[in-house]
Amino acid sequence: MFFTRTKPKRFVFSRGIDDVLIGVYNAYLFVMRFFKEGFRRPFHIRVIIDQCFEIGLRSLTLITLTGFVTGVVFTKQSRPSLEVFGAASWLPSLISIALVRALGSLVTALICAGKVGSSIGAELGSMRVTEQIDAMEVSAINPFKYLVNTRVLATMITVPILSLYCTTVGLFGSYLNIHAHEDTSFISFFENGFSTLSFIDLFTSVFKSIVFGFTIGIIGTYKGYNATQGTRGVGRAANQAVVLSMFLIFIEEIVIVQVSNWIKFF
Repeated sequence: MFFTRTKPKRFVFSRGIDDVLIGVYNAYLFVMRFFKEGFRRPFHIRVIIDQCFEIGLRSLTLITLTGFVTGVVFTKQSRPSLEVFGAASWLPSLISIALVRALGSLVTALICAGKVGSSIGAELGSMRVTEQIDAMEVSAINPFKYLVNTRVLATMITVPILSLYCTTVGLFGSYLNIHAHEDTSFISFFENGFSTLSFIDLFTSVFKSIVFGFTIGIIGTYKGYNATQGTRGVGRAANQAVVLSMFLIFIEEIVIVQVSNWIKFF
């Protein structure tokens, strides 16, 4: 009679921790290589512009619809609560604060993480498993700089622009809803809305968008560039790029908001 020995659970748990730590270390090396390659020629400006155009065009329709719906729905949901306290006149300020400080950049980042992050992960993953990246190395082209740096820089440029656009569309949707109920003028709406905002709010929103863009680009390229196991690995890379990007975006949102509140306090 033969007996099979099973590994103790503590060994399996220890191996899982080792895999996580190794993954974090490899991601650290990947990020450091990105910054190192960023200061070397050639800079592939044309490729960056093409990637910016593709990323922006790919997400523009969905961001327009989402931003407009966000502004309208948030206004409709906030109106009854403010009317109870007789503060309906503060509605433009409330919507402006919500969209500029949080919703505009966060909604844009989540949409780009789903559409752009998965696309980058799948594109680079398919290039890796079909050995196109290896062929670029043989032909004396730096595939990391050509594929990774250009896409990460493109997301860092495009996401803040899309975030500003999403915020503007959301404010316009909010204005249409308020104007339909209270006949508020366009100038009055934006004067009341931006009267409670400060330079720190605008700077924080732009800074968050840049960080979110970097996160989306670096996670998508990392997962795609290191994809394995054929077509199954391509799908896994695209899925992990979306999930991990969204998770890190929420973590970054919490940290940046907390730091900006400390700055305002002091």
